[in-house]
Amino acid sequence: MLNLAREGAAVLMISSELPEILGMSDRVLVMREGRLTADIPRDEATQENILRYAMVADENAAGASPTGGNGGSQ
Repeated sequence: MLNLAREGAAVLMISSELPEILGMSDRVLVMREGRLTADIPRDEATQENILRYAMVADENAAGASPTGGNGGSQ
């Protein structure tokens, strides 16, 4: 996957393993109950931020930006 990304290909990785997500992602999209709740850039992606959006019903929870700013409907 890393070689493909270095060559310019887009790679969509789905995982529930936070260390894997944090180690390989340029951007993290978080879902809760089948809905996209956050679009987090790499520099704001922490375990705490990801879990906040994965577990909190309010999509406007404090922390990283909720969806909408970076193509949240994708």
